[in-house]
Amino acid sequence: MDATTRHDKILNLLNSQERVEVEDLAARFGVSLQTVRTDLRDLSARGVLSRVHGGAVRISSAANRAYADRRKQNATAKQTMAALLAEFIPDNCSLAINIGTSTEQAARALENHRGLTILSNNINIINMMMGGEAKELILVGGTVRQSDGAIIGEDAVEFISRYKVDYAIIGASALDEDGAVLDHDAREVSVARAILKNARSKILLCDSSKFARSAPVRICGLPDLDVVITDQRPPTPFCEAAHAAGTRILCTDSAGIKNESSENDRTQND
Repeated sequence: MDATTRHDKILNLLNSQERVEVEDLAARFGVSLQTVRTDLRDLSARGVLSRVHGGAVRISSAANRAYADRRKQNATAKQTMAALLAEFIPDNCSLAINIGTSTEQAARALENHRGLTILSNNINIINMMMGGEAKELILVGGTVRQSDGAIIGEDAVEFISRYKVDYAIIGASALDEDGAVLDHDAREVSVARAILKNARSKILLCDSSKFARSAPVRICGLPDLDVVITDQRPPTPFCEAAHAAGTRILCTDSAGIKNESSENDRTQND
């Protein structure tokens, strides 16, 4: 059986089930485990599945939703979170910002900051900030995902590793109550991890709807973040995990009032 036939069969399986396992596929096709891993790597590079430990999972409809439609979802909450973020970012500093509709709102909120150096794998953010007050705009090099303007892959990771910025600002597709920060595309996650690794302060911008969603690939945990900015108080287990990790949680209510949520200061959010 050639690679094209195996790829088609793998995708057909994922149309009927959530996950495939390397060992099961090797037995089904009569090939080595390494051959199956190569098949899954190639399919992941095409963006048609997400690799996970021991196999691969179907990319959910959330990952394939038109990016323009995602911009409209919870737009007010994203704008309010971005405004809160902007209060914490001084002029004359450096930032790395990853792909996402929340992080695009963060970039808009920073348009009037002066002397910023912005590093991003989001073409939309760089275009948005051209002609503004930023001192320098740096577009990460690598493979462009045409659906949303994300630059992803190992070339992007290597590019980011040349820098050390003051602030990392990332978004995510899903949050677990245990503190896991998750996304769908392993290539995108690699870039987000590189952004976090090469920053002094790490900020997650994520609205509360992400607790109702799932994604298979872990970006990081709460110990890897300094601040989480969201629109509503997270579930109690998440707050407890944040307190244990020393991670601040900042919330905005629907009126745009700033609240800080932690296990030792719940007065405004209980």
